[in-house]
Amino acid sequence: MAPTLATSPDRSGGLGPLAWWETRWFAAAAILLSAVPLLYPPLPPLVDLLGHIGRYRVQLDLGNSPSLQRFYDYHWATVGNLGVDLLIWPLGKLLGLEPAVKLIVLLIPPTTIAGMLWVAREVHGRLPPTVLFALPFAYGHHFLFGFVNYALSMALAFLAFGLWLRLARLGKVRLRAALFVPIGIFVWLCHAFGWGMLGLLAFSAEAVRQHDKGRGWIMSAARAAFHCLSLAVPLLLMLLWRGEGGGQTADWFNWTIKGRWIEMALRDRWYDFDRASVAAVGLVFLLAIVHPRLTLSRMLFFTLLVLCAAFALLPRIIFGSAYADMRLVPFLLAVAMLAIRFRREPSWLLARAARSFRLPLRFKPEPPAWFAWSLALAALTYFLVRTASVTASLAIAANDHRQQLVALQHVPMGARVVSMVGLSCRNKSWPMWRNAHLGGLVVARRHGFSNDHWETPGAQLLTVTYEPAGYWRYDPSNLVRHPTCRLGSAHPVGPMLANFPRQAFDYLWLIDPPPFDRKLLGDARPVWQGPNGSALYRLNERSATQRQ
Repeated sequence: MAPTLATSPDRSGGLGPLAWWETRWFAAAAILLSAVPLLYPPLPPLVDLLGHIGRYRVQLDLGNSPSLQRFYDYHWATVGNLGVDLLIWPLGKLLGLEPAVKLIVLLIPPTTIAGMLWVAREVHGRLPPTVLFALPFAYGHHFLFGFVNYALSMALAFLAFGLWLRLARLGKVRLRAALFVPIGIFVWLCHAFGWGMLGLLAFSAEAVRQHDKGRGWIMSAARAAFHCLSLAVPLLLMLLWRGEGGGQTADWFNWTIKGRWIEMALRDRWYDFDRASVAAVGLVFLLAIVHPRLTLSRMLFFTLLVLCAAFALLPRIIFGSAYADMRLVPFLLAVAMLAIRFRREPSWLLARAARSFRLPLRFKPEPPAWFAWSLALAALTYFLVRTASVTASLAIAANDHRQQLVALQHVPMGARVVSMVGLSCRNKSWPMWRNAHLGGLVVARRHGFSNDHWETPGAQLLTVTYEPAGYWRYDPSNLVRHPTCRLGSAHPVGPMLANFPRQAFDYLWLIDPPPFDRKLLGDARPVWQGPNGSALYRLNERSATQRQ
């Protein structure tokens, strides 16, 4: 007997039995499955995360580590970029630094997916079978790049948006206003961009809700802005924060790079596969537009339009923080997938055609079972395949890290290490630069100095005070390339080896270096050889012996 699908339009209709993709157990399974890619790696191999771990070590141990005090200073401040830093303070002391980092980062994708599923449930009444197409974006480009404060804030923003929609549905707008004052502050503290996303989601949803009450769009927008005032308190914090100065804001309306950000929404390791995964989502969205049985939620479609406008208007760099517009793309595409639903009444085009040709209009509100099941199985396959690919990719990166980090066994406590990581131009420079900030573990595990930190005025709590390192105090002095490679974020390897201040460092750590002239190493003595040409060299050995 063929499977049947008893579905309801939404909360306005009668509820029938749930399909398997609509059940709580299935939602719970999807949430738990999203943690699988991060189970195997001892530390999540996300690009920037390892540099952040060095900062967390300074945060936790600066007061009792003379070695760290030689190189760094750390001052707490109320800034919109504190998510994981706040959680590390208690969990790092309780569990240890690296287990705490793994636990926090491991929980971000499940939290993000829980928020997405809650939003879909509130908007549609039930989970559409296409909702699984949205879930892989929890492991989008932003997350694999290691923007963990941002990713945490976005996870909380989606959970908060689900609560916003639920309280509106229950008519508890006063309670919502009271609750979202502290919620907005907390999301902003995690990361200001997540708070901005929450504001866009809340405003667009409230505008549609007000319009559904019969008000015009201008009045609806005004009332939505009024309801969103409970989220406005962080504006005062932001004025205080940025009133003290900050980095530049630049690169507006760069349509070429914005197109690349869309292409890179699921960038990980495999160029064709990752791009095809984004293209598949585009085809699903096109199907939702043209298929007579599918449509888009008015609320989430309006939200999608607002997010598209925000993406177009955002520059690439805000207050010295790069990739501002890129970070929005995975969630923009996720909202597009969350908006898809079954059509519960014939489209105006179909109804008009039936009237024009005087044909009977036979449209059942329940979609055919085979169609719903086909969508659900396609979405499930997509989710599983993307989950498997990210799991494999992170496992490969973790194994590579395990081999590279053997070098730290030869680095004494408090050592000054200059890292130079080769970035490849092969395969269109697509694979994520997993080793770019391995030097951060010099700080985390050896309380030493590494040139892996970022200089972002007003956005960082850590200050590098080790002046002898000169330019080699901050990222991107840790990134090198072949002279013929055109990667704007990296320097040619030859000049970097020739010009770094040798007297300021004890060790040179080359990681996946491009070909270079070995004469540039001078009298540096190799103390460890690793994969892909990686090596650790002892510098200034004669002067060190004389000092002893």
